[in-house]
Amino acid sequence: MTQTIDYYNRNAETFFQTTASVDMEPLYARFLNLIGSKGLLLDAGCGSGRDAKAFKERGYEVDAFDASIELAQRATSHTGIPVAVMSFLDFNSTELYDGIWACASLLHLPQADVSTAVQRLWQGLKSGGVLYVSFKLGAGERIHGERHFTDLDEASLRALIQSLPD
Repeated sequence: MTQTIDYYNRNAETFFQTTASVDMEPLYARFLNLIGSKGLLLDAGCGSGRDAKAFKERGYEVDAFDASIELAQRATSHTGIPVAVMSFLDFNSTELYDGIWACASLLHLPQADVSTAVQRLWQGLKSGGVLYVSFKLGAGERIHGERHFTDLDEASLRALIQSLPD
């Protein structure tokens, strides 16, 4: 994990420039439709802050965190909200959020930590809350471009979700 965080710290400006304006509207619409017009959202592993900013602009209250200090600083400037520097395994809120968005962020965890991280996020949701996660399709762990990836297929993701209470 340290190698991946170091990569993002070294390449924060390039990563920010290539991701901050990507159109995610179709995914936002599906996610926000399940939440309603108001609520508290968490952008977990927010990277550039693109999604946190989009949610804030739509009238939601938003919290965000990222493990990279350099990305957290850029995301804070981009969103106007304080972005905490924290890992998924440090997250420890309970029944606070109406929705948690973890877009292409959990996939950087070692496979052995993914289940624990998802359980922690799940505990952070209010009853009836919505959790969005995304992974690259595949199976197992790999290093690509100095970053660690854990890929999941549908069966692995289904098993991960089925292990959550309620």
